[in-house]
Amino acid sequence: MISVLFAVLTAISNGSASVLQRRAASTVPDTAAMRLSLIGHLLRQKVWLAGIGLVLVAAGCQAVALATGPIAVVQPIFVIELPATLLIASTVFRVRLPRSAWYGVAAVTCGLALGMASAAPGGGHETVRGTAWIPALIATGIFEAVLIAWSLRLRGNPRAALLGLAAACGYALTAALMKDAVARLDDGGGAVALFTSWQLYGTAVAGVGALFLLQNALQAGSLAASQPMLTLGDALISITYGVTLFHETLNVGWWLLPELVAIALIAVGCIELARSPLASGAPMPQPRVR
Repeated sequence: MISVLFAVLTAISNGSASVLQRRAASTVPDTAAMRLSLIGHLLRQKVWLAGIGLVLVAAGCQAVALATGPIAVVQPIFVIELPATLLIASTVFRVRLPRSAWYGVAAVTCGLALGMASAAPGGGHETVRGTAWIPALIATGIFEAVLIAWSLRLRGNPRAALLGLAAACGYALTAALMKDAVARLDDGGGAVALFTSWQLYGTAVAGVGALFLLQNALQAGSLAASQPMLTLGDALISITYGVTLFHETLNVGWWLLPELVAIALIAVGCIELARSPLASGAPMPQPRVR
């Protein structure tokens, strides 16, 4: 229950951060794409800094969630970040969500419930055994290189989608490294084992790289293009890390059918929600009059 609670808090913080970062990144000129100058533009915007503050809050909550639960349980819960953020935003700004957005909330929520019930993830080790990180890091590096190279040949929403998937892979790697690092606190070595583990510093590098890719995804196109790839990509790649690195278990066989239905529901819901003005940063409708 602790891991689920902190996973939900992480999702809310991350979803709110994505909306704020999208508002800031949409004002950056195309000439700054995939350059460090993009970060320079963003650092001058308070709304982006507020988003980074929420990212740091999310990182703390995620560390607690991963330390107390399997990665295949924690990471998929993050698919609720967009519906949760829109519900909060609609309350704060007193804006009525359209019926289509409520359908999106229902689709994501039902998809998550169906997926978790069907897959029933669990088990596994707290740390990665042996040299299993080596092939995982090589495969991740190749996958990221292909996505980035492909995205540089495109413009607009196709580039945003590919970079969103690349960012998702970076965040999934960050979560796997973080789980492996934090587990060393309880593995007998305490703080010394944590701060001397390469996984802790790998977490920082992977996290910064994922954040950079996300800013470029948000700058390249609409949230409707990048968010579904980010949300689903993070969940599915994290599950892959959980199974291959931590030996966590999932239901297979005929259970794959409801699991695929769950993925489809989440994808459709995310696309619908990402089109909302509250998510895209478009001008806000007039508040409701009470």
